[in-house]
Amino acid sequence: MTTRRKFLTGAALAPAAALATPALAQSKIRWRMQTYAGSALGEHVIKPAIDSFNKIAGDEMEIELFYADQLVPTGELFRAMQKGTIDAVQSDDDSMASPTEVTVFGGYFPFASRYSLDVPVLFNQYGLNEIWDREYSKVGVKHLSAGAWDPCHFATKDPIRSLADLKGKRIFTFPTAGRFLTQFGVVPVTLPWEDIEVAVQTGELDGIAWSGITEDYTVGWADVTNYFLTNNISGAWAGSFFANMDRYNELPEHLKELLQFAMDSSHYYRQWWYWGGEASLRVNGSKMELTTIPDAEWATVEDAAHKFWDEIAAESDTKAEVVNIFKKYNADMQKAGRPYRYS
Repeated sequence: MTTRRKFLTGAALAPAAALATPALAQSKIRWRMQTYAGSALGEHVIKPAIDSFNKIAGDEMEIELFYADQLVPTGELFRAMQKGTIDAVQSDDDSMASPTEVTVFGGYFPFASRYSLDVPVLFNQYGLNEIWDREYSKVGVKHLSAGAWDPCHFATKDPIRSLADLKGKRIFTFPTAGRFLTQFGVVPVTLPWEDIEVAVQTGELDGIAWSGITEDYTVGWADVTNYFLTNNISGAWAGSFFANMDRYNELPEHLKELLQFAMDSSHYYRQWWYWGGEASLRVNGSKMELTTIPDAEWATVEDAAHKFWDEIAAESDTKAEVVNIFKKYNADMQKAGRPYRYS
């Protein structure tokens, strides 16, 4: 027979968890992230980092990755993220048409960088992170982390050996780069990323100024173009990870930290993948013939870029703030000399 004393003794010995009301298991956090990149390029510029994040996050969180235009067109990425239709984005500001004062500097802002390492230094040591955080906070989006991609070269069907050869060429490029290049007769064309290869084949495009040679080979553009211009209009593409502010703020601190590690991993991967790939394919690639515009002639393009900087700076105080940082940084690199700048 169970006495009251025996019952109470048994209860006292029972684990506290057994007596408490069972807590509901915390549901797994699920994010949808879309990148600017198509699937072939995404295998390098984003997928390894997201795979690692998901593996480490385990049952706590999963990021489902989508490639260019799979959920929304690239030009609508910002609005979709702002509204919460998607949770996070990997893109440059320019391509996703963000309504901020810094949008013009995303992607390839002409001659703002010479090498890929310039981009993280500009953001982490020269103050761009703080400006981007401020501008995106105004519109309800979290700017998570910026990094560098490849330089911007021309891949064309016909050879480019002088500035005159650019005239009339229909080129797929970024909005700001296209705006700058029109003064040299380039006709900028905007198309969905996945349509570019066919557009070159059919003659809708004469070429591409969207990447370096690594991407040309990786995504198939080297199969439909014949020439690669070694001059570039920017030493590195500047892109970032972004998230819907509310969804980001909901994350526990340790998952925010894990997300930062994953983004840093992505930035590191691209540094060596592009740097090595650009050199290797120039030397060993067999699909594209290299061409060059003489330095003296190309100097007119660099001069035009600095005039373009001043035009952009005149548009707003924030743009002037960014342009002044570019000027300060490039002046510092020039004074530092080799290997930071050779000319």
